[in-house]
Amino acid sequence: QVQLVESGGGLVQPGGSLRLSCEVSGRTSLYYGMGWFRQAPGKEREFAAALGWSTSGTYYADSVKGRFTISRDSAGKTVYLQMNSLKPEDTAVYYCAMRDRKYSGPSRFGSEYDYWGQGTQVTVSS
Repeated sequence: QVQLVESGGGLVQPGGSLRLSCEVSGRTSLYYGMGWFRQAPGKEREFAAALGWSTSGTYYADSVKGRFTISRDSAGKTVYLQMNSLKPEDTAVYYCAMRDRKYSGPSRFGSEYDYWGQGTQVTVSS
């Protein structure tokens, strides 16, 4: 059974950095597309970043491009989201997600993800 557990959220000042982690159990993430989504209070969930299987590429929302980096460790047990130059508008609950289709690429559509974590809160404020 696939389980995803996020960690690394917290309170950070504008301009600061955080690294989120998504621990994957039940299978390696190496052969599956992974994504990070976020949901701010009163808003719909939105796409942030995605990583395809192996070297099939990455994809970022325009709002985070150049500031966020998605990656995974060599065993596929952890997926990261490095967030730099954080802004107050980055405040949200961040969710990790995995696609169930093997050899899947990066996708910005939440409907294409089958497994979700419980989320971790990121607050950017002075």
